[in-house]
Amino acid sequence: MQQENKMGIMPVKKLVLNMSLPMMASMLVQALYNIVDSIFVSQLSEQALTAVSLAFPAQNLMIGLASGMGVGMNALLSRALGARDHARAKKAAENGLILAVIGSVIFLFFGLFLVRPFFAAQTTDERIIEMGVQYLSICCCLSQAVFLAITFERFLQSTGRTFYTMITQGTGAIVNIVMDPICIFVLDMGITGAAVATVAGQVVSMSLAIYFNHTKNPEVHVRFRTIRPDFRMMWQIVRIGFPSVIMMAIGSVMTFCMNKILILYTAGKETAATVFGVYFKLNSFVFMPVFGLNNGVVPIVAYNYGAQNRRRMMETIRFSVTISVSVMIVGMIIFELFPVQLLSIFEASDNMMAIGVPALRIIGTTFPFAGVSIILGTVFQALGKSVYSMTNSFLRQLVALIPSAYVLARIGMQIGNHDLVWWSYPIAEVVSLVATMVFFSIVYRKIIKPIPEDGMSLSEQA
Repeated sequence: MQQENKMGIMPVKKLVLNMSLPMMASMLVQALYNIVDSIFVSQLSEQALTAVSLAFPAQNLMIGLASGMGVGMNALLSRALGARDHARAKKAAENGLILAVIGSVIFLFFGLFLVRPFFAAQTTDERIIEMGVQYLSICCCLSQAVFLAITFERFLQSTGRTFYTMITQGTGAIVNIVMDPICIFVLDMGITGAAVATVAGQVVSMSLAIYFNHTKNPEVHVRFRTIRPDFRMMWQIVRIGFPSVIMMAIGSVMTFCMNKILILYTAGKETAATVFGVYFKLNSFVFMPVFGLNNGVVPIVAYNYGAQNRRRMMETIRFSVTISVSVMIVGMIIFELFPVQLLSIFEASDNMMAIGVPALRIIGTTFPFAGVSIILGTVFQALGKSVYSMTNSFLRQLVALIPSAYVLARIGMQIGNHDLVWWSYPIAEVVSLVATMVFFSIVYRKIIKPIPEDGMSLSEQA
C-alpha cells in the first residue's frame, strides 16, 4: 500500500499553513519587488512611472495566461494524485508544459507587433509611449522565462512542495530588486534597465524551478524527450484554466478602461492614471499574501475532492477564509491611516498626493469583502467550476466597476468632485461578494454536500 500524501492526512490547519506560508512569504517578496521596481522607475520621472503603470494590463494578461493554464494543470494534477492515478498526473504535467510554450509564442508576437498601438490607445503623450514601448517590448518578447517558471512552480505546488516554490519566486524577486538600480542607474539604461532586471529575475526563477523539479519532486516525472501532445488533456486543462485566464483578461480590460476614464474625465488626467497604477503596486502587499494562500489551498481542496473527503475540504475553506479576511483587515487599516506615507514612497507630487490620498482610503474599505471572494473563487477553480469565478470577475469589473466609474467620473467632473470616481470600487466589491455567496451555495449543494464526510479509505481507493 502506498504511503499517503500529506494533503490527505496532515491536520488541516497545520496543512494549510504548511502549504501556504512559504507561498505567502514568496508573494510578499514579489510584492516588495513590485514596489521597489516602481520606486526606482519613479526616480527617473513621473512619465516613466506612468509608462510602467500603463504597461500593467499587458503584463497582467501575460501572468494571467501563464497562471490560468497552471490552475487547470494543477487542478487535474492534484486530483489525479489524490486518486492515485500517476499516469494521468504525468500526462497533465506534460501537456501543461506544452501550453506554456504556446503562451510564450503568443506574447512574443504581441511584443514584436502590438506594443506601440497598445500604448497609443491609452495616451497621446509621445514620451510616455516611447518609454512604454522600450519597457514592455522586452518583457513580452522574453516571456518564455515567466511562462516556464510558473508552470514548473505549479508542479511543485501540486505535490505539496511549496517550500521550493518560495525559494524560486523569492530568489527571482531578489535578483530583480538587486538588478534594478544596477541596470537603471549604474549602467544608465533607464526604463529599459527596469525591463532587463525583470527578465533576469524571471530567468533565475525558471532555472531554479526546473532544477527543484528534477531533483526534489519524484511524483511528477517530466522528460522533455518523451513529451507527446494529448489534445484531449490539453482541452481539459484549458477548460478548467480558461476561466482564470478570462478573469485576468477581464482585469486587464478593466485597468485599460479605468486608465482611459481617468485620463479623459478627471482633472488629474495622466497623474490620476499614475495614482491608479501606484495603487496596484501598493495593494500587492495586501493581496499577494492572499494569492499565496490561494496557491496553497487549490491542491488541498482538489486532492481531498479526489479523495472524496468533505470534512477536510470544508475545514480548509473555513480556515482559509479566516486568514484571508484577517490579512485584508490589516491592509485596510494601513491604507486608512497612512496614505500620505505610502504615496511619499513614489516621490509623489502635490497633485498626485491630492488625488491619491482619498483614492487609497476609499478603495481600502473594500479589502475585507475581497478577502472572502478571493478564497471562495479559488474553491470554484479547485473543483473544476472556474466558470463561476469567471462570471463573478465579469460582474465585478465590467458590469459594476467600469460603468459606475464612468458615470461617477462624469458626475464628479460636472460638480467638481473628482474623488467620486473611486467610489466605484465599493460598489463593485459588494456586487462581487453577493455573486460569490450565491455561486458557493450552488457548489456546496451540488458538489460538496454529496461527498462522504470523512472520505474513502486507502483500500477503497485502491
